[in-house]
Amino acid sequence: MNYKKGHKNCPVETTLKVIGGRWKVVIIYHLMEGKKRFSELRRLIPDVTQKMLTQQLRELERDGIVHRKVYPQVPPKVEYSLTPLGKSLKPILEAMHNWGERYTSGRIKRRDSKG
Repeated sequence: MNYKKGHKNCPVETTLKVIGGRWKVVIIYHLMEGKKRFSELRRLIPDVTQKMLTQQLRELERDGIVHRKVYPQVPPKVEYSLTPLGKSLKPILEAMHNWGERYTSGRIKRRDSKG
């Protein structure tokens, strides 16, 4: 990774602008399993408010990560899925998952060795 300080287009900053924040990566993670309705995402991410989930999904849709499909029926049915660009984030999420497992495991080992 070769990056010059002060460069306007830092790839890491660009990535974080798209997937940064508390909920976006979690939403993407759940959509990796396949399309989901809004209510399913709410159940899978119980700590996110309806307003925040709506906002995050709109931003992900705007950035080309998530596709929103509205079915013409009553009651309205809306499904969210990852676009090819969204699916391209899979290696990043897998790396985050693996790092999180190692970090958690290391914290438990350190805690147990102190006790």
